[in-house]
Amino acid sequence: MRFFRDEQGSAWRDLAALAVTFGVLFFQFLGRLPLIDPDEGRYVEIPREMIERGDFVTPMLNYVKYFEKPPLHYWLNALSLTVFGENEFAARFAGTMCGLLTVLLTYWLGRQLFGRRSGLYAATLLGTALGFLVQSRINFTDMTLTFTLSAAFACFLLASREDSREKARYYYLFYLFMALAVLAKGLIGIVLPGGVIFLYLLATRRWRLLKEMRIPTGTLLFLLVCAPWFVLVSMRNPEFPHFFFIHEHFQRFLSKVHRRYQPLWFFIPVLIGTMMPWSLFIPAALGKGWRERKAHPEKLFLFLWAALIFAFFSKSNSKLIPYILPVIPPLAVLMGNWFAEVRDPACVRRYGMATGLLLIVVGGVALGYPLATTHPIIGTADGGVIGGLFIVAGIVSGLAARSGDQVRLLASLAASAYVLAVVAPPLIYDHIADYTSAKGLSRAIEQYGGKDAKIACLGDYQQGIAFYTHRRVILVGERDELDFGSRQGDNSGWFVDPRDFMKTWNSGEKVFMVVKKNDLPSLKLCSQVPVQVLFEAGERLLVANHPVAGPGPQSAK
Repeated sequence: MRFFRDEQGSAWRDLAALAVTFGVLFFQFLGRLPLIDPDEGRYVEIPREMIERGDFVTPMLNYVKYFEKPPLHYWLNALSLTVFGENEFAARFAGTMCGLLTVLLTYWLGRQLFGRRSGLYAATLLGTALGFLVQSRINFTDMTLTFTLSAAFACFLLASREDSREKARYYYLFYLFMALAVLAKGLIGIVLPGGVIFLYLLATRRWRLLKEMRIPTGTLLFLLVCAPWFVLVSMRNPEFPHFFFIHEHFQRFLSKVHRRYQPLWFFIPVLIGTMMPWSLFIPAALGKGWRERKAHPEKLFLFLWAALIFAFFSKSNSKLIPYILPVIPPLAVLMGNWFAEVRDPACVRRYGMATGLLLIVVGGVALGYPLATTHPIIGTADGGVIGGLFIVAGIVSGLAARSGDQVRLLASLAASAYVLAVVAPPLIYDHIADYTSAKGLSRAIEQYGGKDAKIACLGDYQQGIAFYTHRRVILVGERDELDFGSRQGDNSGWFVDPRDFMKTWNSGEKVFMVVKKNDLPSLKLCSQVPVQVLFEAGERLLVANHPVAGPGPQSAK
């Protein structure tokens, strides 16, 4: 407990302790489970194809051009695949490392702004936020964006302080990380920092910062880092600029073209779930930061950082759960400062008791979920374990809150969340992987001698098949996100109308196809040859149009 209470202490010692403590949590069993489609399969197959083709400029997925994202995450994954081999650990390593680095960055920012305890508490809160941890262990681009964007914000904030002795270094790091954020996710790497900084200057009237921001040389550094790829990819692919900047940015934000529309309030429950078990402390931390914004302008900046990004993505017509991740680090810093400075035992008891009650309710829901759902993603036994751990965490929180000591409450909640984070995610991943991973389907294709046969997906592309089999997949029917790439060059044999594909299916040419269970009756009705079911993975089946010797239908379960 003394480690949490001391204001003095070596920053490097703290960073080492945090890296080891949360490194174990973030990286445990990282490669044990198969890739979860669609995101994990997609974001490892693109870099695998980059390595195979020796082309790190033009991203391709299933061997067609794929311009929905810039290449930073692909490059990091390609490096990881080269170092660790083509496996699940390598696929997740870069994103997980970005999650861990964000925890360490949060400590450093909190310490520099408010002192050691604030930084330590902020890192502890972030590292044990269950939703943040879970998403750190999934291979997608949003955690890479979260780290680079958070680093850019942090460097600007540290550079803009009146007493900063390292303004030049921090400002240049700001431009560097902003460029990397653009390479991670696109124009939001400029738009979000620009919007927050503008509102901050407007609110504080510190327009003089514009003179010290090294704008000419910083802009040059920014362009040197991120412009070369955009120039090269546009020169090699003239169709890139319109698709990337118009379709993937303006149309994504302003329209429902990507079919990811959610209501305006969508990110409120997402934020609560992501910050569990610390969710109920968010209003207190935001309120404290807003009240103290004049005396401590850095708290206003943190408030704007969280609020503007939250509002931006809430207004967007394209919403996915990970979009909220860049909001979490500034909230963690404000919450860490709240824990470090709160002096009202009654306030601590109130929030601690409410958190305990919330965790007990969540535990009860977890206990009842497998029994109340027709197709639960976790079994009764696993639900019992997870629900029991939440209930224990709630009881621990309530007992710790009775003392009115915020450090005891924080340490108790963090320890409970740490245990939950060790036990719960693997249990949930196991069941999700059974229903979403393409690994079992891919291994079945190899087992049944599919090297000489075509591989197809009917109306639902399983992203991981190409990665696990190193084979191109025929898409029958819906093209979804590969629609643009399918129209670049001649890909007629790989993107086929269902009626036309049935000619191939009935021709005697060997084909393995992945279909949804509810599409099987229609397939049998149109098929002139026996349809042999070989493997079952969740709602998907692997079927063949030719006799296959083997043990008979198998299941991923």
